[in-house]
Order: sequence, then C-alpha cells, then structure tokens
Amino acid sequence: MSTESLERIARNKNVARAAARQLSMEQLHKLSEVIGEVIEQKQQEDHLRQKEEADKQQKLAEIRDAMNTAGLSMDDLVGEQPRKRRGRPPKNAAKNG
Repeated sequence: MSTESLERIARNKNVARAAARQLSMEQLHKLSEVIGEVIEQKQQEDHLRQKEEADKQQKLAEIRDAMNTAGLSMDDLVGEQPRKRRGRPPKNAAKNG
C-alpha cells in the first residue's frame, strides 16, 4: 500500500471504511495493534525530540548568560570573516580576450 493511499484513508472515514471491508476481523485487529505500536513509537520519538530541543535551548541560554557575564559578544568570538577567493576564469575567456 502506498503512502498516498494511507494518507487518503487517514483523511476520509468513508474511504477507511471501504478499505476495512476488504479485511477480515482478524486482519483488522492485527492492523489495529500495529497502528497502536506505530503511534506509541512516534510519540516516544516526538517526546525525545522535544526533550533534546529543550536541552539545546537551555544550553544556549547558559552560553548567552556566560558571554554576557564575561562581556563578550558574537563578534568577539567570530572575528573577521575570511575573504572570498575568486574562482578560476572560464576556459573560453582566455581565447576570446
């Protein structure tokens, strides 16, 4: 089953009912279990991602506070940006000029 058909089933209850009519009760129960496991796994992944993002934001805040306390800015850390080097001229530029 393609992702498009799964999305179509998920968006429309009547399409889901039509698809479910083609399955036996045993298959429907198995599908229900599998979907439940997938939902649980997705929730755990989302929770972990949110926790990691919160940790990252906390670390950023700590670094900003430490920088402010030390009287530093981003310019002090980064310094001057390196100059861009010019690329090689096109091969046919020497012939035309």
